[in-house]
Amino acid sequence: MQVRPILAALRRHRLATLLIAMEIALACAVLCNACFLVVQRWKLIQINSGVDESALAVLAVNGFDPSQAADLNARMLTGLRTIPGMQSVTLINQVPFGTQAGAAGVSHDPGSFKNTIGVVDFVLGGPGTYQALGLKLVEGRLPQADDYRPATNFAPPDAQVLVSRALADHAWPGESPLGKDFWCDKLHFRVMGVVDHLARAHPHDWGTQATEWTVFTPTLPGGSLAGTYLLRADPHDLPRVLHNARDAVAKIAPDVVLDQENSQTVSDLRTTYFESDRIMINLLLGVIVTLLGVTALGIVGLASFWVQQRRRQIGIRRAIGATRGDILRYFQIENFLIVSGGIVLGQHYELPRLPVHYLPIGALTLWGLGQLAVLGPALRAAAVPPVVATRSV
Repeated sequence: MQVRPILAALRRHRLATLLIAMEIALACAVLCNACFLVVQRWKLIQINSGVDESALAVLAVNGFDPSQAADLNARMLTGLRTIPGMQSVTLINQVPFGTQAGAAGVSHDPGSFKNTIGVVDFVLGGPGTYQALGLKLVEGRLPQADDYRPATNFAPPDAQVLVSRALADHAWPGESPLGKDFWCDKLHFRVMGVVDHLARAHPHDWGTQATEWTVFTPTLPGGSLAGTYLLRADPHDLPRVLHNARDAVAKIAPDVVLDQENSQTVSDLRTTYFESDRIMINLLLGVIVTLLGVTALGIVGLASFWVQQRRRQIGIRRAIGATRGDILRYFQIENFLIVSGGIVLGQHYELPRLPVHYLPIGALTLWGLGQLAVLGPALRAAAVPPVVATRSV
């Protein structure tokens, strides 16, 4: 079928054609951007924390005198380890999706941020914490007993540390990070190993490239490493173990306050942390469905109007030999041209840095929607008998 007659017919209905094309343009822009946001949110929700979430919980207490940190840790560790089903209790300052406790800027030079690496999360862990987390070492060595040092400030000085693979690739691209030095102001650190994954406490706050910029720092209990305990148990027993641990705090350390909000399983912390993202995804999906529905209704309405207007022309074409398939293809091609024009307009409203593959996805969706929406009116047009069409004028 020739396209020129279809274009000529569209020129005679410029206003209606322009309006439906602009509706398609808006739908294309919103669809592409909404899909991009949904995918980004979904990727963030699916982030690999690097820890054995199903077997871990956090118990946090506060309201104690920092000078009593060592005594509190001794009482808590001893008491919590007696709970039936408890596999291990260790000290940690933060876990993925929990309260952030140790974010700081680091650089390649001491006392200077001219050759900066970025802001990283320092995860302080006492003896046994690395094993309890279930981290996967991909390069270097594990912490030894003499690697654990007291934290005189927010982290131990001259510490041997483990870095995440994401941070290693960022800080020393194309090089082995083992033995590399970096500084946080005047605090010196040296890389002894690399772990596969270890998510930050708040990955949302740092963008997709920096969600795993973390440093695991072996630290002796006391000082800044007190009041937050990592519990490990069998996944089936973990809810009961955590419940018993919460109840035991009042007996083990009646002088502290249990942090109910942050004393949860790591799985529950993840669920709570990403709740707003799931809500946003549902809202965006609702916007997409509503927008596509409104667009489809606009196409159906315009096509139905044009079918009614063109009954005489349809009858004449049928009388001189046009088949039902010819009439059907006419309206489908006409719709394809209008939708294509709208897609071309719509790409100017996309986000400037939107990945290019979202436009084909949006275009294919709108082309398919347009063909489905016009199918009903086109079938009605194709079913009009030539005699009825000519007598209707």
